[in-house]
Amino acid sequence: MRIDITFADRVGIAHEILAVLASRKLNVVAVEVDPPHIYIDAPSLLSNALEGLRTALTEVSGVANIAQVDMLPGTRRRLHLATVLAAIPDPVLAVDGSGTVILANAAAEAPGTLGGKRIGELFGDEALHGELIAEGFQIPAREVMFQGQPFLLDVRPITEADPLKAAGGVLTLHAPSRLGERLQALQNFDEGGFDTILGDSPAMRGLKARAARVAAVDAPLLILGETGTGKELIAHACHRASTRKGKTFLALNCAALPENLAESELFGYAPGSFTGAQRGGKPGLLELADQGTVFLDEIGEMSPYLQAKLLRFLNDGSFRRVGGDREQKVDVRIISATHRKLDQMVAEGDFREDLYYRLNVLSLQVPPLRDRGEDILLLARHFIARACAQAQRPACRLTSTAGSALLANPWRGNVRQLENVIFRAVTMSDSLWLDAPDLELASFRMGPGADAAEIAQSWEEALAEFERSLLGRLFPHFPSSRKLAARLNTSHTMIANKLRRYGIPHRR
Repeated sequence: MRIDITFADRVGIAHEILAVLASRKLNVVAVEVDPPHIYIDAPSLLSNALEGLRTALTEVSGVANIAQVDMLPGTRRRLHLATVLAAIPDPVLAVDGSGTVILANAAAEAPGTLGGKRIGELFGDEALHGELIAEGFQIPAREVMFQGQPFLLDVRPITEADPLKAAGGVLTLHAPSRLGERLQALQNFDEGGFDTILGDSPAMRGLKARAARVAAVDAPLLILGETGTGKELIAHACHRASTRKGKTFLALNCAALPENLAESELFGYAPGSFTGAQRGGKPGLLELADQGTVFLDEIGEMSPYLQAKLLRFLNDGSFRRVGGDREQKVDVRIISATHRKLDQMVAEGDFREDLYYRLNVLSLQVPPLRDRGEDILLLARHFIARACAQAQRPACRLTSTAGSALLANPWRGNVRQLENVIFRAVTMSDSLWLDAPDLELASFRMGPGADAAEIAQSWEEALAEFERSLLGRLFPHFPSSRKLAARLNTSHTMIANKLRRYGIPHRR
């Protein structure tokens, strides 16, 4: 039986209480003192003897009450701790001040297999063992190898009275795929499936139907469409509808980073790969998204070197980190997207043909907003509601004139441009009705037939519109980048880049 004795603390009272139990020949196997309580585990104490013991104990000066309990507090704490550790999916190790394992959770070991082992032995890194001891278990996170797999090591010191003197530490090992799941939770908190993609036009109904079919096929997917059409939203919906829906979805914009940074973000890097690198190396998106999906946006901007490295990964699922010599293999589905015409880039030698065919196993073409006019007002109302909530202002509505202006606009920036126009109008207006002038649309302000340079929002926009118009008029008469460059007496490379930028020829 286990009992809780409540007492008034004084010198010697615990000894007197135990003496009473000894006089009754009761074997005590555990004692926990936490004033004003003393907890005793006496297995030989039976229920019919409890009243007699209570009478004897109350004769001890200071004893106030005796009650039966089901478990000693220390035992309860140990059971709770063991349950918490067992519920943690990451390996957790508790080590003493010498770096020897004294406790490990189920994710780290089969019961009892790691106890007594040294950190240097477990990780195959004696230098790390020495650093942990020397630094009092206060070292930056780094990558380590544990049981043949890479993990990110996080260390927390165990201290008591002196916070500068550690009695040991708790080591938590985070697998790259687990880190990827947490990163996804931060990146895609409001993304959804096909039901969240607004649009009921024939073009969008066809896209959703085709996307639902290709999403279920575990093969590379290429999404084509103009800038601002929502290609990443489609990619995430395809992931949510695939067999990998419960796994990680991570994205990389290939146009946003220089080649060296894009390579390290995608493939990761080994320890000491370059100046400024994390000391223990860093996993890339492919490792973080193991069993899941990696979305490569603007794949047409990827450098030739990275194209070759990505091709090798698509061939067999293996790769090496930047500066590393160890082959790694992961199971990741690649979804890519671009506004560029990859087939034309292949013909001109700007994109690898073999990579193009590996990426283009399945494909989707996202329609521009001008081809789904039935959806413009539906999207506008959705963006109005969201903008009003963000601006914390009363809901507002579109006038018929504003609706007509939205339908008449060419929307070269597609859905993204529409969202920005609505957000600006909502935040800059105090009226409950948004009229056409509130939208600040160039086509409405200037009227039909206005010169593009006159209605431009900025110098860069005016220059771009002039270049687009000039090249569009001249290309039918000088139908190659070299002929057009000769006609304009300028660089062939510059003209080729401009034609690709503006989608000439075959610009819709």
